[in-house]
Amino acid sequence: MGLLSLTYRRPTYVERPPSMDGDQVSIGSGSADGDKLSSIKSSTSSTIAGIPAALSFDRIIDGGTCPPCTTRDFMNYLIYIERSAENLQFFLWHRDYVQRFKEAKTSDIALAPEWTPAMEEETAARIQKEHADKIRKDIKTPAIAIFEGTDFEKTPSASPQAVVVNKDPFSTPPGTPDQRDQSADFAADAKQSSYRSQATDAFLAAGVKAPFTIQPFRHELDRVIATYLAPGAPRQLNLSDREQKAALHALAYTTHPSALRDVVRTVEATLRRQAHPNFIRWSICNGNPPRVLFARVLGAGLIVAGLVAAVLLTLSSRARGWRALAALGWVLGTATLVAAWKGMCVVLHGMHHRHVRPWELFLAEGAEEEVGKGSFESFGSANSYEEEPWVVKYEKRNVVRKVFDREVWIKEPALRQIQDTIFVQALLCGAVVGGVLVAVFVSVPRGGYF
Repeated sequence: MGLLSLTYRRPTYVERPPSMDGDQVSIGSGSADGDKLSSIKSSTSSTIAGIPAALSFDRIIDGGTCPPCTTRDFMNYLIYIERSAENLQFFLWHRDYVQRFKEAKTSDIALAPEWTPAMEEETAARIQKEHADKIRKDIKTPAIAIFEGTDFEKTPSASPQAVVVNKDPFSTPPGTPDQRDQSADFAADAKQSSYRSQATDAFLAAGVKAPFTIQPFRHELDRVIATYLAPGAPRQLNLSDREQKAALHALAYTTHPSALRDVVRTVEATLRRQAHPNFIRWSICNGNPPRVLFARVLGAGLIVAGLVAAVLLTLSSRARGWRALAALGWVLGTATLVAAWKGMCVVLHGMHHRHVRPWELFLAEGAEEEVGKGSFESFGSANSYEEEPWVVKYEKRNVVRKVFDREVWIKEPALRQIQDTIFVQALLCGAVVGGVLVAVFVSVPRGGYF
């Protein structure tokens, strides 16, 4: 394969969408966070600058790439680097669910009608109206919050606007504002209660009745709600309160895959427009952070050595042509610095090698396929790796061993092509800097001091 254009630039780093706890951020709200999330959700099918077609999102998901750009590598990146693997796990589950639902031949499939776009818009408008009414109500009665939790709150003669205590023993108590504080309690309760009861609690919290259970795949969707949609779920998706409620309204009506249309749209947009370009940008780096730092120090050292040599030759009685020898240090040093700035080590690149990732480093020979194997399970605990054995082992590893960690060959041709292009760009930058400095030093008269 040839080189890409010499004007090639890596994919720009895309920040993660803002946290969507409650209704702090909403699409179209006019806030900076809202605009940022809107830009991620728009143009999901357009190409992204810096990513060749051979490394597109669809090609990676469909298994058309080689290491280190496979679906497994993408999943490991989301677990260990970006910490948002729940998006890809949910996306892969839904794609499989759509296929299984289409192939289902059972008679009860008619009990799960499609959730139409009209229903989706009607539900969104109703939730929006309820949210607006709640805000207006909160504005009208700001003084109530002062007496909340005191004896005045329950006193009948407090005021005409006093809060009426809910006497209904079957009503669902209001949730606490901070859902993150409930995550630990949720995980503990999940071990003692069924997915069905957790899903029922989520339905009631969203203001809808729990659906009847004879619909096809209802038990599986209960697990989906308990794993991805319920407040404090172990793999809770980054959805706004309105998106979460709309999804639960749809799931209360049907188990058809279209019930999760809006959730999948948000998840897929995040994967395509944020996680995927960041993954490609990260994959271009062939060295670990200690090795890249070492390359930067080496590059700076070569530049300084070239400057010292040029100054000494200028001050000596040697002919001016000798000063051109300093260009060797300037060209190599600048090229090494430019490549290291983009996360590449030119020595590793010369062999088309990369460092083995820390989570792969301590595996037995030939066990690479076991890395992150459990992460492809659709349901499970939170995506946490802090307790994995390699974490402590890698922290104890000294810096020298990290700099010279085990290496493997880069199999993906498109990634090697990107790295070749960056290497040539680095050499051209080094040649320009070296040429300019040589011209400056050669033009200076001889010192003749020694």
